[in-house]
Amino acid sequence: MPYHSRMSHVYIHVPFCARRCVYCDFAIAVRRHVPVDDFLEGVAGEVALREAIPGALETLYIGGGTPSRLGSDGVARLLDLVRSRTTLVGDAEVTLEANPEDVTADALRAWVRAGINRLSLGVQSFDDRVLAWMHRSHRSADVHRAVADARAAGITALSLDLIFAMPDQVPRDWARDLDTMVSLAPPHVSVYGLTVEPQTPLGRWSARGVVTEAPEERWAAEFTLAHDRLVAAGYRHYEVSNYAQPSQEARHNSAYWADRAYVGIGPAAHGFDGTTRRANIAAYAGWLTAVRAGRDPIGTAERLSEASRVAERVYLGLRTQEGLVVSEAEWGLVRPWVDAGWATVGAWHDSSTRVVLTPEGWMRLDALAASLTSVRSC
Repeated sequence: MPYHSRMSHVYIHVPFCARRCVYCDFAIAVRRHVPVDDFLEGVAGEVALREAIPGALETLYIGGGTPSRLGSDGVARLLDLVRSRTTLVGDAEVTLEANPEDVTADALRAWVRAGINRLSLGVQSFDDRVLAWMHRSHRSADVHRAVADARAAGITALSLDLIFAMPDQVPRDWARDLDTMVSLAPPHVSVYGLTVEPQTPLGRWSARGVVTEAPEERWAAEFTLAHDRLVAAGYRHYEVSNYAQPSQEARHNSAYWADRAYVGIGPAAHGFDGTTRRANIAAYAGWLTAVRAGRDPIGTAERLSEASRVAERVYLGLRTQEGLVVSEAEWGLVRPWVDAGWATVGAWHDSSTRVVLTPEGWMRLDALAASLTSVRSC
């Protein structure tokens, strides 16, 4: 069935990576040589089978995996495929995730010609020892060169990622990484705490006691230091893990957090039509086989109950600086959060009363969301 015409956001998952990072549990396909033709055949087939791409796009996000491994020609062909099915509105945000070592002057020129206007770089650290431990394929010098080359090519919308809370056994100067990030002054910064997933090298090391997770106190201290350094440098902490210079918020991800509908294309891609969440077959080979056989490559689908919708709206609202509308009846629950310094409550520009979590509150997001959800579900 065609997706509803009100959808205007598309995510395309490109699963290919040169190697797997020690912490990664994403659905990726490690390939020395990327099967660009086969992948594009699969994307075209899925789009045709599902009639999945809306009539006009406000945002297109090409994520992974490592989409930059498609090469300059592969990215251009993917954008041509999208344009053959839809229209990108005049100011559409078109994001490509890339590893720094893939960002060359030639590739950038080709990406810009193809329509890429925002680049998201997986930096993770500026310490080469930490990058080697993570099993990343780039080094700090690659990041500096990639940022300079992207700006020279005319891509001013840059987002850089960092990971904090390394295991105790991994020496890392978090303050220095933040200082380096501020010196590069990208318009957008994402900061994620390291999580230990069981089915990863890091998870196996942790199970054997080879590494130990960062204690909660250090996790909180590093989260707070990132907030303080980035806000002091002029960034707005607009979502629990994301910071932006004025008017540089990620429009695609903001659509997720605003609970808007979106389409997901590619292996393991997720989508939401307003009532049902679906996820495609995760394995690249399984996804491609299904599409070639003329089958919708759906892996799972969940029609959300009203209780689930309530829980999602609460969680998504509390994780952003837009906050969550609260009723007078809920003030009794929220007031202790304000007294503890975890939240603020006030009138919004639309005359609503909203609760907005502070950085201290965001560190308790799951617990606070659960308590408010339990009240709304009664």
